[in-house]
Amino acid sequence: MSAPAIPALEETYKRVHNILISQATPPPTQRQPYEELEKRYGVRIDFVPFVQIEGLTEKEYRKNRIYPNQYTAIVFTSRTAVDHFFRLCNELRIKMSDETRYFCASEAIANYLQKFINFRKRRVFNGERSIMELRSYLLRHKNERFFLPCSDQGNPEVMQLFAELKIPIQEAVMYRTVNADLSGLKDIKYDIIAFFSALEIKSMFDQFPDFKQEDRRICVFGKAAQKAVEESGLTVNILAGTPEAPSIAVALESYLKISNKDTANGLR
Repeated sequence: MSAPAIPALEETYKRVHNILISQATPPPTQRQPYEELEKRYGVRIDFVPFVQIEGLTEKEYRKNRIYPNQYTAIVFTSRTAVDHFFRLCNELRIKMSDETRYFCASEAIANYLQKFINFRKRRVFNGERSIMELRSYLLRHKNERFFLPCSDQGNPEVMQLFAELKIPIQEAVMYRTVNADLSGLKDIKYDIIAFFSALEIKSMFDQFPDFKQEDRRICVFGKAAQKAVEESGLTVNILAGTPEAPSIAVALESYLKISNKDTANGLR
């Protein structure tokens, strides 16, 4: 039975000294917003992945008896999916047809795809941020045989979209999410902990079952992570993935503008 969520108290905006982001250190271009927060508000931001991706072996995947070259259109929602799709194709000695169509959730994923295929505009389609933006293209090509590489958690958003469009699609697990080793943390003594997914919260409680929020502030991205935090009996103080705060970095800055306003104004 889920623990009842702690009633939300009026936010006190206690000063923040350090922040833990429950993901791996991002590449320099994605790290920049966090570096700006460190300089502007006098905080230290650490990155520690709470979960990690583990690819299925060729032997494990063969048990599915689902082969990508039997499909004419592939749907990618992440670069991780691209990596493991082509890794397994290589291990299975499968060569995808040059006529295969690829539907990518974002331009970044479509660009990444060029590492693996001869890029042809009429064969690659992408949204700006979400697969939802490809409705018209999907309907135009509804007679293709669609294949969705995914993790062991599945991809409910994509499956729901295809169900709404009444287009068949085959989901295929090619990698799984497992807990990362958090023994190096020993104790989680941070003023703010930021979570991107429910799996990261599960990983924390699996390894720190006696974790108490105390005066730590919890930042989450999206409703799934928010629900997981509240079902664990914790309180969400900072919510990202909203129109006002589309990213964790933006949500953190909105909070730090108040909690660390003396630093932001240069009065350290």
